[in-house]
Amino acid sequence: MQTPFPLRWQIRRFRELDLDALYGLLKLRAEVFVVEQNCAYLDPDGKDRHPDALHLLGLTEDGTLAAYLRILPPGLAFPQVSFGRVLIGAPFRGRGLGEPLLREALRAIDLQWPGADVQIGAQAHLQDYYGRHGFVPCSEPFLEDDIPHVRMLRRARAPESTT
Repeated sequence: MQTPFPLRWQIRRFRELDLDALYGLLKLRAEVFVVEQNCAYLDPDGKDRHPDALHLLGLTEDGTLAAYLRILPPGLAFPQVSFGRVLIGAPFRGRGLGEPLLREALRAIDLQWPGADVQIGAQAHLQDYYGRHGFVPCSEPFLEDDIPHVRMLRRARAPESTT
C-alpha cells in the first residue's frame, strides 16, 4: 500500500476562513467540478456559509490546498449529517490522499455530532471507496449534472461498552 503524501489537516467554519483560504477552496472546486467534470452549476450554493458547516482543508507543507471537502449539519442537504464537494487537486492525485481525507472527515463528524448517521450523494463509481468506510447504498442510481450518483448512508456506530 502506498504511503500517503503528508498533509496538514484543518477544520474551519466559514467565518474562520481567511480570504486566501476561501479563494483557494472555491478555485479548486471550480477547477474540479465545473471545468474537469464539465458541469455548469453554481458551486457557491449558500450552504458554505451555514454557521455549522465545516470545511476540511488538506494543506501541503507550503500551504497549497491539495484535498478538500465540506461537512454539512443535519437538515441542510439531508436529514442526516452529510459531506460533499470531496476532491483531491489534480497535481496530488495518486498519492493516497483519499483515505486520509475521508478518515479526517468522519473524525470531525464524530466530534461535532457524536452518534450521528451520515448520508451522502456519491458519484456511483465511488461506491467501493465509501463502502470501505461503512457507507451502503440507500437509493437507486440517478443522474446529477449528467453524472451517475447514488445516495449512501453510514449508520452511527454503537458506543463501545465499558463492561
